Amino acid sequence: MAEIELYYAASVISRRQRAPLQRLTFVALVENREYAKRIEVRWRGEEGEWQTATAHYVAPYGDNLELWRAEVEVTLADERPLPGNVQFALVVNQQGRETWENNGGVNYTIEADAGVLVGPRHPVALLDFSPRLEPEQRVAPVTVAVHGRAAQVAIEWSTDGWQTKHRTACTLTRRYWDQLELSNARNPNQYAVGVWTARLRIREAFRVEYAIVADVDGRQHWENCGGRNFSARRDNFKVLILNLHCYQEDDQQAKLTTIAQAIREQNIDVICLQEVAEHWNDGAGDWASNTARIIHEQLPQPFYLCTDWSHRGFDRYREGVAILSRYPFMRTEARYVSASHDPYDIHARKVLMGQINVPGIGVINLFSAHLSWWSNGFAAQFDALRAWAERRATRHVVATLLCGDFNIKAGSEGYAHIVNSSDFEDQFLKVTDRAAFDAVFRRRQEHWQSALTHDGRIDFILLKRGDRLRPVAAQRLFVEGAYGRVSDHEGFLVTFEPV
Repeated sequence: MAEIELYYAASVISRRQRAPLQRLTFVALVENREYAKRIEVRWRGEEGEWQTATAHYVAPYGDNLELWRAEVEVTLADERPLPGNVQFALVVNQQGRETWENNGGVNYTIEADAGVLVGPRHPVALLDFSPRLEPEQRVAPVTVAVHGRAAQVAIEWSTDGWQTKHRTACTLTRRYWDQLELSNARNPNQYAVGVWTARLRIREAFRVEYAIVADVDGRQHWENCGGRNFSARRDNFKVLILNLHCYQEDDQQAKLTTIAQAIREQNIDVICLQEVAEHWNDGAGDWASNTARIIHEQLPQPFYLCTDWSHRGFDRYREGVAILSRYPFMRTEARYVSASHDPYDIHARKVLMGQINVPGIGVINLFSAHLSWWSNGFAAQFDALRAWAERRATRHVVATLLCGDFNIKAGSEGYAHIVNSSDFEDQFLKVTDRAAFDAVFRRRQEHWQSALTHDGRIDFILLKRGDRLRPVAAQRLFVEGAYGRVSDHEGFLVTFEPV
């Protein structure tokens, strides 16, 4: 194909508002030759000058193409008529070169309120494609433009990687544009393009993949995103662990604000916090000074918080753990995993458990833990935590995550205790150093500790082997070059998707 070509364009006059509005949509297929590219549409109405509409990236298409879309809205006013019939051309700037697609030098034309015009190489086109499913979305609408006399249009789709598949017939509604926009566009229109629709009942699936099959003028046409199928999915599940350093930081309030900023910008779903502090206040605590609460108040709502404390920290604070979650808690529980329950004993360690239901994934049990050093009871505390977690891993739970500050270095005697005594595995390592992960957790290679000599982490996100999650990305979040230091711990972010 050419470096850029027309996928489809649309021109609709909506009369749903007090004043008529003409909406123009231009969708192009662009060959991906570099990341830093610019795609524009040069267009003009019946009485106007040439204008530029900037296109924005939508999704990949096939092996090396991308879908880009530009939209223009013009509302009728005394000093501004609607564009009416529109001429347009497509332009791509990449690798220091500008390339035009202007229909062989005569420009493309789409009439006012015409509906859809498909590109000459795309008699079947998917309209208004979005690769994202909303958290609570249970139905995926699909809108298809077909050029020619179509006898049948259908969607073949799957929510389980094509282990099973479904076929849903599309419907051609003659009053489609009238019902949608109070528009006068016909369906099919003067370009012999008809708009067909279907609704895929995906329920709680994490992703849906689909292709379009249309019988047109006696021939079968497939539109399957250049051989890769169209795919829409929910956002991945992101988990952050961070020890807050119990009010020992300079510029503490500014750093708590930075943490909230990172949670918002990175779209993090769950945050497991340790050394959450509030003023001791003769043992009664001071909720207004609670660092998890301060972070929580700066997050978009609804965001949910549960927290509990273990012992007196730094002689001034009630010190504990917390979980922040984008999803409501189905259950919370806190208990000591240490032999000591004495709030004046620094080795009295309480762990917090929260259970959530993540759309498209299922029920997940999360444990926010801050355990003692190896020489001060780590092994017994971890064993108590593991046993508790395994009791709570009932049939409807898809994954169990042990998260937090374990106070044992990767590769140490304490780390070896996790490896040898449980089915829980280090998810940050699995993403960032798969060779080391396999040596430790799969092959149990002799002298595997040497693979972790330079690791240095004491904070871990552990997932039980066989659970229905897999890590796909990981990063150290609060380091120079990212959000900067906010604690004496770096903060580890791991991104998951369902298996």
